[in-house]
Amino acid sequence: MNDQRFMTIRQTAKLGLLSEYQLRLWQKQGKLPGVYSGVKFMVNVPQLEQRLEEISRNGGVA
Repeated sequence: MNDQRFMTIRQTAKLGLLSEYQLRLWQKQGKLPGVYSGVKFMVNVPQLEQRLEEISRNGGVA
């Protein structure tokens, strides 16, 4: 697990959880946990990891 709670989409993509494209797609669809800091979207990485674990447990169904 990552030590940083909030990261930019680009920083989050470098963790290897999801591609930058997929993260931006989820952000536009309202599926990506996080908040805006000014004009920059900051991903809540622990919540994203939890959501991905839930999807994995459900056999890949979001």
